[in-house]
Amino acid sequence: MNIDISEQELVRRQSLEKIREMGINPYPAEEFDVNASSVQIAKEYSPEKNNFQDVSIAGRIMSRRIMGSASFFELQDEQGRIQVYVRRDDICPADDEEKKTYNTLFKKLLDIGDIVGVKGYAFITQTGELSIHAKELKLLSKSIRPLPIVKEKDGQVYDAFTDPERRYRERYVDLVVNPHVRDAFVKRAKLMGSMREFLNEQKLLEVETPILQPLYGGAAARPFKTHHNALDMTLYLRIANELYLKRLIVGGFSGVYEFAKDFRNEGMDRFHNPEFTQMELYVAYKDYRWMMDTVEAMVEKIALDLYATTEVQVGDNLISFKRPWKRFTMFEAIERFTGIDISEMDEAALRETAKKLGVAADPSMGKGKLVDEIFGECCEAKLIQPTFITDYPIEMSPLAKRHRDNPELVERFEAICNGKEICNAYSELNDPIDQRNRFEEQLLLAKRGDEEAMLLDEDFLRAIEYGMPPTSGLGIGIDRLAMIMTSSPSIQDVLFFPQMRPEKKAVRDAPEAYAALGVPEEWIPVVQKMGYLTVDALKKASPGKLLNDLCGVNKKHKMGLANPSVDDVKKWVG
Repeated sequence: MNIDISEQELVRRQSLEKIREMGINPYPAEEFDVNASSVQIAKEYSPEKNNFQDVSIAGRIMSRRIMGSASFFELQDEQGRIQVYVRRDDICPADDEEKKTYNTLFKKLLDIGDIVGVKGYAFITQTGELSIHAKELKLLSKSIRPLPIVKEKDGQVYDAFTDPERRYRERYVDLVVNPHVRDAFVKRAKLMGSMREFLNEQKLLEVETPILQPLYGGAAARPFKTHHNALDMTLYLRIANELYLKRLIVGGFSGVYEFAKDFRNEGMDRFHNPEFTQMELYVAYKDYRWMMDTVEAMVEKIALDLYATTEVQVGDNLISFKRPWKRFTMFEAIERFTGIDISEMDEAALRETAKKLGVAADPSMGKGKLVDEIFGECCEAKLIQPTFITDYPIEMSPLAKRHRDNPELVERFEAICNGKEICNAYSELNDPIDQRNRFEEQLLLAKRGDEEAMLLDEDFLRAIEYGMPPTSGLGIGIDRLAMIMTSSPSIQDVLFFPQMRPEKKAVRDAPEAYAALGVPEEWIPVVQKMGYLTVDALKKASPGKLLNDLCGVNKKHKMGLANPSVDDVKKWVG
């Protein structure tokens, strides 16, 4: 007897063994052919047409109403739920004279959460509910851990699976008991499909580039580091795929894009996960103004494909993705929301302005970081409707081309929506001399303590020294865009398996600590199973109650242990 499992799990494991004793494989290998879904039947069934008379459907048992020779259960498949009517004489084969298939298997040994296959026909019950009349019932997978099924009584809800910590950690359970959660992931998949369709229509090539890189680059971020044993070298999980995609532009491709998993070794919150998805796009002979038009058209198409409208409700905000979007330079946006023109300020003046505005600044920050912090604190959250912020200070963008009208700025934009950045784009820097100088400036920032400063990538510099055509590049955050398009308040709601802190495990004392109190070795796991995980907890127990509980467990589980005396238990608790 495994004392570490719950009472319900024990009952289910006992049912599992009884099923096997009946000669039934609870985990059969052969195919179960499914030819209909719950939603399809609900949409298309017609009593007049008398269709769906040969239905084969599979899913989980989610509720049951056990009666005499006939019962009902609710089956949940990928798309929804449908009621199944089970009659004893219909599902029991001719050689089952004792009707064990119904009386024993169905009524006593199956549980909520079990996966079954049903063959039968659709009909409407006398109460008007669409159902499947089962002619054959087959167990496909026995569940030995009970689902947290929501229950209601007198208007009170019990066992609702709503705790975010458990929902994100046990997403497989979340998807079963909260099927509406699936909608966000279906929309995310459609979003990516719509984006891919748009890019392919532009005759752009989808490619793949390395995730393990000898040098990280393409963004300002801290990397994850690993070691390659065969090569005996340090490698990094990519923080961006930009520099490799630009190498492909050098190689002669006119337009390439990639849906990339990127990794940044930074903080976690409801907008950041250390592993995230970006779509990066690079197109030769284009500039950032062309890319703004492209982003508008692409995101407008996504909204239409998902909702058949350009207006999407995101929390309390109704956001319109209809073109054209508003456009401000970064300095215009800061002046608009703070009333201060910082466009001509040097580093000292910017630091003083940040202080005046209550924006935190540390000595490692140069001009670019200071401007970025001021914008982030004072402007970003106020930009709800899709807005392009353009023309950033050169210090902020070591990979972007100098502005054609102002060499102190770069040709860069970010799209802000619902108070958060969703994409970043440049007219890409293709001057190899200027690019080397910018990398060297980043090295100086690193020496000042900036952990996000870029490294100098000699191979990338060599590539663009061969000549890179004028190019526009874009990185768009799929997770952020999915949050907006599904009105999800947290990035964890659009990631199937978000990164989680280690699961907290109950602290328990070693067996030796219990043995020192006189607890026999065979009783130690029983005492801990009953909740006394430490000797301190055991010492606070009532001897009489503890004795009764121990004797009860021993008898119930047929453990065959010699029951302790009341004097024994009193010694244990001191």
